[in-house]
This record gives sequence, C-alpha cells and structure tokens, in this order.
Amino acid sequence: MRVFVAGASGALGRRLVPQLTARGHQVTATVRNPDRAGALRAAGVEPVVVDGLDGVAVGEAVVRAKPDAIVHQMTALGGKSDLKHFDRWFATTNRLRTEGTEHLLAAARAAGVGRFIIQSYTGWNNARTGGSIKTEDDQLDPEPAAAQRESMAAIQFLERAVTNAPLHGIVLRYGNFYGPGASDSMVELIRKRQFPIIGRGRGIWSWIHLDDAAAATVAALERGEPGVYNIVDDDPAAVADWLPHLATSVGAKRPMRVPSWVGRLLAGTPTVQWSTEARGASNEKAKRELDWRPAWSSWRDGFRHALTDARLPTDTHDPDNGSGNIPLQQPRQQ
Repeated sequence: MRVFVAGASGALGRRLVPQLTARGHQVTATVRNPDRAGALRAAGVEPVVVDGLDGVAVGEAVVRAKPDAIVHQMTALGGKSDLKHFDRWFATTNRLRTEGTEHLLAAARAAGVGRFIIQSYTGWNNARTGGSIKTEDDQLDPEPAAAQRESMAAIQFLERAVTNAPLHGIVLRYGNFYGPGASDSMVELIRKRQFPIIGRGRGIWSWIHLDDAAAATVAALERGEPGVYNIVDDDPAAVADWLPHLATSVGAKRPMRVPSWVGRLLAGTPTVQWSTEARGASNEKAKRELDWRPAWSSWRDGFRHALTDARLPTDTHDPDNGSGNIPLQQPRQQ
C-alpha cells in the first residue's frame, strides 16, 4: 500500500517506518524537523516536513502523496515529564489528538483515503472500578483527576472521530511504551531513586515494547477490521511487581516506598491514582482479530533484554512463525 505516516520522528514512528518498508509498503512520512528528512529519504521513504497543526499544509501533503492509508502517530512529548500538571504537559499532544486528527480526517476525505489508523492509549484513562483487566468494551474513567480532564477529553475525541468517520477507521490503544527512546527518562528517575512505590503499589499497568507496538500497527494496517484494539503484552502487573523488577534490570537500588499522601504532595493526584488504582488491559481481541502476538510477551523479559535495543526473543526470529511480528532488517539502527 501507499501509506502516509503522520509523526515519523516519534519513538514509535521511528520503529514503525522500517517495518512498513520491510513489508514492501510505499511510505510517505511527516517530520517537523527538516534535519530528519535526509535519513528517511536514504531509507527509501518520502519525507514531508510539516506541522501537524497546519491544516492547509497537512491537506496538501496528503493529496500529493495519494495514500491508500493514513497512520496518525503524532505526539509532542519531550523534555522533563510533569505528571503533577498533566494537561499542561500534554497540551500540544492534546491539540494533535483533536485539531491534528481533524486535519488528517479532512485530508483523507479530500484524497479519497480508505483506511485510517490512529494512536490512542490504555492505562491511566481506564475506569478505576470493577475488574483489574479491561477490554475494549469497558468504559473509560468517567471521573479522571482534575489535571487529566483535558487529556481524557482529547482521547475520547479522537476515538469518536475515527470510529464514526465514513472510512475504515482503526483505533489502537497502546499500553505504556518501553524500548529505545521510550523508557530513558523513567530509567533515569529509577536510578536516582526518584520513582517510588506509592502506597501499596496496587495500580495495574499494561506494557508494550515499541517494536511489538509497531508490528501490531502493521497488522492492523494489513488486515484489521474497523474498531478499537488494545495493544499490550500478555502480562498486566501491579506497580509493586514491575517497578522493583525494572530497577533490578537497570542495576538500580530497590525503589523506596512512600505513603499516598506524600506521593500526592510531591507528584500530584494523577501519579497517585495511576500507582494505586490503575487498571490493566486485555490484548485478546488484538491477538484474535489481527493475528498478532507480542514478541516480548512479558515486560519481565523485555525489561531485562530490550530497553535499549530491538533484539527479539530467540524464538521469534523466524518471519514465518505465525506471530504477526516482523523482524526488523537493522534492529540496532534508529
């Protein structure tokens, strides 16, 4: 297919584009920084330097590319994280999730694009009541923390916009990313013992390695039916379980424990709720309907072996193993 990837320079976009080209797809990819265009062109990708919030420029780029499918991976997270002021930290990303989505959908209509895949999220936004593992049919949190209301609204907007659009719309709710370029800041905090277990650490997190997220995106592009899919590994786990394991994996001291009131004072309500009340996600629908399996089926192995490179588990190197995963041609390059 001719695929238009909006947001090729993000952590996931950098892992996705090589997988698309390895599968024989013709890729046009957007970047904001002109310095990144040369590397894309050298990899056989047609680069487009464009601001995702410039509707006219986005529309012109899509019409010129004449794609069969659009993949929306635009985000704008960088620098120091600020979970205490979550919506402020996510302000530009939320605009890309709303205005940017509108621009791409309008461009899709103008260019007659048939398939549209968009990045969403599963994690802190899951309802914090009921079962510990949520499916795509479970509601999102009706009462998010005050500092996350704008971000929740942006996620709900993009999901409605794509699933209600008159095209083949697919929403991929990725879990928490780890891997090259995605987990560096968290690892740094853990090494400094600045990422404690809050309360009993009973919040459930679902993880996904970037390469597995990219492979699921390719699977959705090639054979996904319209709808919403959770893209996570097989092992949802409480913070009290995965955080000490991650610390050990990177050679750090065991995380400290702090009571919830201290966590709220230092890091804000969103962090406390995420650490103590979060719900994980099931990947059964994605495995069943996309014929996809995460190569790193658990963060337990992924944290030990794949935080900083893209090596696949030894039993997944065969491209015909039926897992839906696509080994990268040059896994150490970014």
